[in-house]
Amino acid sequence: MAGAAPAQERLDRVVRTIAQSMVAEVCSIYLRRASGELELFATEGLNREAVHNTRLRPGEGLVGEVARMAQPISLSDAPSHPSFAYRPETGEDPYHAFLGAPLLRGGRAIGVLVVQNRAERRYDPDEVEDIQTIAMVLAETVASGELLGQEELRDVEVAPHRPERLKGQKFADGLAFGHVILHEAPLAPEKLLSSDPVLEEMKLNLGLADLKSGIDRMLEGGQGKLAGQSFEVLETYRMFADDRGWNRSLVEAVRSGLTAEAAVDRVRNEHRARFAKARDPYIKERLHDFEDLANRLLRVLAGDNPGQRELPDDAILVARNLGPADLLEYPRETLKGLLLEEGSAASHAAIVARALGIPCVGRLMGLRDRLSEGDLVIVDGETGEAHLRPRPDMLDSVQSRMAVRDQRQAEFAKLRDVPAVTADGTRISLLTNAGLAVDLENLDETGAEGIGLFRTEFQFMVSEELPRLDSQTALYKLVLDAAGDRPVTFRTLDIGGDKVLPYMETTEREENPALGRRAIRLGLDRPSLLRLQLRALLAAGAGRELRVMFPMIATVDEFRAARELVDVECDWARRRGRPLPALLRVGAMIECPSVLWHLDALLPLTDFVSVGSNDLFQYMYAADRTNPLVSDRYDPLSPPALRALQSIQKACADTGTPVSVCGELAGRPLEAFALLTLGFTRLSAPAGGVGPVKRMILSADLTAAKRGMASLLGSSAGSIRNEIESLARKLNVVV
Repeated sequence: MAGAAPAQERLDRVVRTIAQSMVAEVCSIYLRRASGELELFATEGLNREAVHNTRLRPGEGLVGEVARMAQPISLSDAPSHPSFAYRPETGEDPYHAFLGAPLLRGGRAIGVLVVQNRAERRYDPDEVEDIQTIAMVLAETVASGELLGQEELRDVEVAPHRPERLKGQKFADGLAFGHVILHEAPLAPEKLLSSDPVLEEMKLNLGLADLKSGIDRMLEGGQGKLAGQSFEVLETYRMFADDRGWNRSLVEAVRSGLTAEAAVDRVRNEHRARFAKARDPYIKERLHDFEDLANRLLRVLAGDNPGQRELPDDAILVARNLGPADLLEYPRETLKGLLLEEGSAASHAAIVARALGIPCVGRLMGLRDRLSEGDLVIVDGETGEAHLRPRPDMLDSVQSRMAVRDQRQAEFAKLRDVPAVTADGTRISLLTNAGLAVDLENLDETGAEGIGLFRTEFQFMVSEELPRLDSQTALYKLVLDAAGDRPVTFRTLDIGGDKVLPYMETTEREENPALGRRAIRLGLDRPSLLRLQLRALLAAGAGRELRVMFPMIATVDEFRAARELVDVECDWARRRGRPLPALLRVGAMIECPSVLWHLDALLPLTDFVSVGSNDLFQYMYAADRTNPLVSDRYDPLSPPALRALQSIQKACADTGTPVSVCGELAGRPLEAFALLTLGFTRLSAPAGGVGPVKRMILSADLTAAKRGMASLLGSSAGSIRNEIESLARKLNVVV
């Protein structure tokens, strides 16, 4: 198609060649302008004067309908169709038969290819297949600049190029700007047409077999690349990998003359265009399953084994969704921000992003189809927005805001060594949450008094096999060494639910994994797994204080059973003459509402407890905190939630049991202010929340604040957030 001839001459040659090969009397190419209009760029058979003069508005005429639906349209009598739009300058009156196919690029129709004939005839399936193949090749050729130069393409929308603002949800606070890196970006096939369809079909079948066997190995517990993804997702992958329609579409595309890679790319584009227009959320979700399968199949066909990617110095990672292991594969020093189409603020990718200090915005619908690799974007983790290809004034504004944030961080840094004491003299213990080796640096940077929650599961989630005793021990020792004299509370393995490890055998699918065998339930069902971790913790804590906490305790019997395993491991170590911690404290997380009415039995058995507000409230309100459809239907600053917290604090005070709050509440100044008014004096916040919360503590007069809160707890409102904020302002508390 390409050549040294002028662009219009090359286009004319293309439509003439297509008309001959399709035995058509008319062949026309329409391309989408930046305005959205479809302009006639070349034709064989229609009036030449109509070229560049005929334009159709979005959705206008049969051509507009092909672009809108992103699907072929075949008609034996086009003028009788209700969508037909007559344009006298084209001279198409004599032509009845119509066949149009979209030029798809990234799931978007960038143009339409049309063939027409005088006779009223129905184009057969082979002809429809042929025009789709030609349209695919034509789309790639146009977008690559081989057919049209930059000047001709200047106003042709082969990819989005205008500034856009997308509103999503804030997953991790912060501001960043940089250039887009697409996570598992679709691979463009180097060769589109094959010279040996039989050989390409064999290659495709071998690739499909490798893809399916890889999924089977993951399901059977083998080492895979989906660490942290749920078992249900893998089952879905297997089901869709065996989907007859998907497999048949791939084979038919190869038999039409495409290479195996080009066939996968074409079917992926077709699915993307079709599913993206569906209204049913379930159907739209299926697009992602096929998309991921297509990406993996392309990598299988290419023989790729992608490792850690090299990123530009200002990389903004863009993905539909992301697991924590996926995020950790990217180099932290160059990754500045994260944009997601899906996810939730409570997802583990979001937790990791917050731990790493990476601004993250999610729930940005249609994000990837609006971006190309290398586009400039802004991640606004303060407002929950993404600005695509921003104007210079918007970029200047964000840079100014980043400078203000840097100044604010400098102010927080000055508070690093200032004791967290309220204005009326109450000492608050302010700790930080951790789970990654990088978090250890935050201890000194934030001035936190220790680690109130160390999530041990991340080591398991990023590993391709069960971490051995020595590797677990080494990590826990590293954490304790970094903390020095500061306390560290290790939460035992909290997996299950949405955190299933691919190398752990799963016998059956759980209908509701969030309420299933997870956390301590899994540990007690597999005592060897929990004992191995306890053995590593005891070895790492030899000769010093060790604090171990069990998650998701729902009954007193569960805590008794877990503590007995600690005793068993201590006895095991003593019999072998191995040193034990100088001081061992064992605690429980209060996350299940059931224990709220059994604290009188639980607390005497514990050395301390910690409130996991994230899970406690999701179970109280029966609202999955990872489900964006329901996660914002309740406010933790509501009378029921605050009364529950107050009852926990009072029970602990009555029994002398140390209590802390380590959920997300503890890291937000307003919520932390509410916790202080309820009597909590030990908070464990994400690293980014330590400075703002300490500033709030220093400005708070708790004596007056407690009086004000007491009058609010009796409210019948669903939320008293505004009232608490008004109380803080009245008392000059910086929230």
